[in-house]
Amino acid sequence: MLQTENYPSKALRDAVDAISCLPGVGHRSALRLALHLLKQPADKIHHFASAVSGLADNVHYCKTCMMVSDGDKCSICADQRRDHSTICVVESVRDVMSIEATGQYHGVYHVLGGIISPIAGTGPSDLTIKQLKERVNASTEVILALSGDVEGETTAFYIYRQIQSSGCKVTTLARGLGFGDELEYADAITLGRSILNRQEFKP
Repeated sequence: MLQTENYPSKALRDAVDAISCLPGVGHRSALRLALHLLKQPADKIHHFASAVSGLADNVHYCKTCMMVSDGDKCSICADQRRDHSTICVVESVRDVMSIEATGQYHGVYHVLGGIISPIAGTGPSDLTIKQLKERVNASTEVILALSGDVEGETTAFYIYRQIQSSGCKVTTLARGLGFGDELEYADAITLGRSILNRQEFKP
């Protein structure tokens, strides 16, 4: 790793420090990216900086499903053509994007914001399970579309226990996905089939 005094510019050092905060990006990779940016026209650099700044200033979370949105309600929740009686529960925004890419699901979503993980210090109160419970009574089906690893299964079981008294149908993805697979990395065909062939959740 470069030492502070080896940077020819404080601005370059600051840029490297900022970029290296991204997951999976070390100082060497951050330096390479910063030097690449330096080769770009000034207007492209300003556009890049403005777009990143917009994440903090302009992106909101849907008050209904917790999906990222430009306003108080995301485009999916606002779409009256969707089946609002079916809620697909996912871990992250990336999972919503993966499922939408299949074109096989036409209900709405609920983004938990993570999964229960004692090792990571994430408990039920850190997730949006309370908000999900408030939505369930108006639903006929809740699909637990979580990863098939131990933490995903633990989260699914906890949610099931929380909502089973509502009487709604609780299903889970058909296991075309391998144990431990994450939705984000599943191909669209496999994920689409898992949604269409979903099964009743059995704790």
